[in-house]
Amino acid sequence: MPGLVSVQQTPPQTPPVPVFIPGDPTRVNGGSNKNPSPSNSRARPVKKTPEKVPTTDSSLENPDLGPFLLKLARDGRASGENPSKALDYALRASIAFENCSGSGHGVELVMSLHIVASIYCSLGRFEDAVPVLERSIEVTDLENGSDLALARFSGYMQLGDTYSMLGRVDKSISCYGSGLKIQVEVLGESDPTVAETCRYLAEAHVQAMQFDEAESFCKKTLEIHRKHTAPASLEEAADRRLLALICEAKGDYESALEHLVLASMSMIANGQDNEVAAIDVSIGDVYLSLCRFEEAIFSYQKALTVFKSTRGDNHPSVASVFIHLADLYYKTGKLRESKSYCENAMRIYAKPVPGTTSEEIASGLTEISAIYEAINEPEEALKLLEKAVRLLEDTPGQQSTIAGIEAQMGVLFYMIGMYGKARSSFESAIAKLHSNGEKKSAFFGIVLNQMGLACVQLYKIDEAVRLFEEAREILEQECGSFHLNTIGVYSNLAAAYDAMGRVEDAIEILEYILKVREQKLGTANPDAEDEKMRLVELLKDTKRTRNRKGKSLENLLDSNSTRKKEGTKKWSGFGFKN
Repeated sequence: MPGLVSVQQTPPQTPPVPVFIPGDPTRVNGGSNKNPSPSNSRARPVKKTPEKVPTTDSSLENPDLGPFLLKLARDGRASGENPSKALDYALRASIAFENCSGSGHGVELVMSLHIVASIYCSLGRFEDAVPVLERSIEVTDLENGSDLALARFSGYMQLGDTYSMLGRVDKSISCYGSGLKIQVEVLGESDPTVAETCRYLAEAHVQAMQFDEAESFCKKTLEIHRKHTAPASLEEAADRRLLALICEAKGDYESALEHLVLASMSMIANGQDNEVAAIDVSIGDVYLSLCRFEEAIFSYQKALTVFKSTRGDNHPSVASVFIHLADLYYKTGKLRESKSYCENAMRIYAKPVPGTTSEEIASGLTEISAIYEAINEPEEALKLLEKAVRLLEDTPGQQSTIAGIEAQMGVLFYMIGMYGKARSSFESAIAKLHSNGEKKSAFFGIVLNQMGLACVQLYKIDEAVRLFEEAREILEQECGSFHLNTIGVYSNLAAAYDAMGRVEDAIEILEYILKVREQKLGTANPDAEDEKMRLVELLKDTKRTRNRKGKSLENLLDSNSTRKKEGTKKWSGFGFKN
């Protein structure tokens, strides 16, 4: 039955957007250089009196003005002191280069556009950066040359990063793929910088939960790194950690464990104690998935000892290990110990050490909330989620994360019978997902279904029908007609149709549901039996009999098996599926 599934609350950290600089070989790999923002990493120069810049439109046609404005824009962006002024210089530089497009300024025009987009992103104006980067790619498409090819590559990578920050993972993957194609054409398939772009694609596919594609790109990354680096290198360790994450997501825990052990050995050889501790946490997670609880506890405790000694007792990494231990003790039925570790983590988040980001705290609170929800304390879980949303509200690029949290809040409000607040939470989540271009994802369809259920409880049946119909369309496209989530939405839609008096439509859907359930699960399946009883009830009302053909018993379930049936709230004869 469809329900709100857990989603990745904190997407992988997106690296700073690259800016193309012609003639600089370090930028050949464009987005693969994970340099910090200049505003944070470079020493701020002594403040100078700004030079006067001509402002008339006619002056922008001067071929010498563009390079002058571009230099001012680059210097202003590097200092980070006045991004609005740097943005103004960059915008005017791009106009000047556009006006002199026939004077060999193609590369400089691209540079100015990249700087404009970079400043927009630093200001959190990601939507404004997109058309600028698209324009930079159009410019490089019109001319040839290796510099312009690499500028085009850099534009695609920067655009991919921007889409990633907006939560549009599909477009991000497309941009990275286009960048990789250009890079391979210029540098060849085995160049070390190609490995970094492949890693970008692997991480993006992980974010999109496309694990087969992610594994393919990650293996390519590992293959290239092993050609160009010494055995047990830090690059190889990073690749194996990502491969372990992918294998774990695919349920291949033994392979995940193997990659993590090899990564840990590489980190030990390079003296990276904190990284070894982080890998120990991941090893603990795999042991937990394998139900090897004692080994999981040992791995977590090893990591905890290292983090406390190297980072201090109140560091977020210590809180994170506490959360992992809390989850383990919940899963082993030791609820008191589980809550104790949750409280230890919350004490750290209440007084974070300097340098702790809002994203770190919000992510931790969300994970703790999931544990409180699991131990049937939804009110406490809601308080934590509300804190997480407040922390992320003013943080750029977190709209998708906030939408996921609000959707989970909607589920909790529904659980405790606060249907009006549930509907509002789902509505807010849907608006954010829609604005971020995620209106066709399976998760979006599930949230629509949950909002429809809240509307049913509020007697807003017309609105519920609209939501169920939209959810059905999306889940049919994303999951297929036979997926259990899709079937659950069909069932809810049939119930809503019956509630509004559209009995014939309800019968048609129920006959389809029953056909699918009997074919896929067997006639003895409890869900098939429930749907059959509901259909018979409606047919009696219309004085009809079921139109059915012989059903295969190939998937008949063991008649001796028992299954606890969840209670459903009834509406006009049959229930809705949560």
